[in-house]
Amino acid sequence: MSPDFQLKQKAQIMDEAAMGRALVRIAHEVVEKNSGTDGVILVGIHRRGVPLAERLARQIERIEGVEIPCGYLDITLYRDDLTLRHDRPLVQGTHIPTDITGKTVILVDDVLFTGRTIRAAMDALMDLGRPSSIQLVALVDRGHRELPIRADFVGKNVPTSRQEVVEVKVRDIDGAEEVVIMEKTGGDNSNV
Repeated sequence: MSPDFQLKQKAQIMDEAAMGRALVRIAHEVVEKNSGTDGVILVGIHRRGVPLAERLARQIERIEGVEIPCGYLDITLYRDDLTLRHDRPLVQGTHIPTDITGKTVILVDDVLFTGRTIRAAMDALMDLGRPSSIQLVALVDRGHRELPIRADFVGKNVPTSRQEVVEVKVRDIDGAEEVVIMEKTGGDNSNV
């Protein structure tokens, strides 16, 4: 089922340099909050959270001189809107390079919106082990939470309307590096 609306770019809110600066700042904040990297694991949420987590891991390694484990998580089958989104969901796989029990797991996602993706990610993590804590990195927090979830580390807070869509583009997937606000035009203006 295709939507009855078009998306048109309204504004660029981060370019490649701004994204890079945000990840460097977040890397420093992660190290500071956790008093180093002992027991820290980064886990990117498919899709764009994965390359962001990998970049964050590289930044932390530059700061601390220590390689920290970095994995990825597919939350497709944990979503509460699975049947509303796809007839046949595409499962992309999960890879966590070490046991998460007793560790600090830092989930990495591109955009924090309603909080439902993060809830699904926490459910998926709990099936893999029992971390001592879970922290959240969001490159962009756009508001409109439906669940009581907040990010511990945010690249940029961007107030948006529900008629807008925040798109994070990463070179690994999209061939470009930027964050843009897209505006829905025509048709149904409910949530995407």
